[in-house]
Amino acid sequence: MTTPLQDIHEHIICQSPDAVLYSDREGTIRLWNQGAERIFGFSAAEALGQSLDLIIPERLRERHWDGYFEVMKTGESRYGTDLLSVPALHRDGRQFSCAFSIVMIKDAQGQPLGVASIMRDANAAFEREKALKAKVAELEAKLAATGST
Repeated sequence: MTTPLQDIHEHIICQSPDAVLYSDREGTIRLWNQGAERIFGFSAAEALGQSLDLIIPERLRERHWDGYFEVMKTGESRYGTDLLSVPALHRDGRQFSCAFSIVMIKDAQGQPLGVASIMRDANAAFEREKALKAKVAELEAKLAATGST
């Protein structure tokens, strides 16, 4: 017995350890998988129908919405296929680094319907990079103090 391709797609999305979510033109969450539950701490029941503000730190919301609505108006994102990193909010209120890519979802006429995102908690990598940068700065300062370059 074979499984229809649609069932396979749904299984991949639902079971992905990465967050897979979709928000409509207004920024309302319409898809929230198990990975999103694990990463952000909100169940699908809590997240579905809510604004993306649920996971966006307050200080970044105005900038986010300016960009989001411009993308909905033009159908184009300047980020293309870039992997982005931004601060995100967990249900418990803590902020963490989140890496993600986006997929524009358009109707048959090419008009934006919303945005799908594939997201991953990148906090450990962010912290490692921050520690390495601090160590490099410390070593450079020691070299500069000794007159070596």
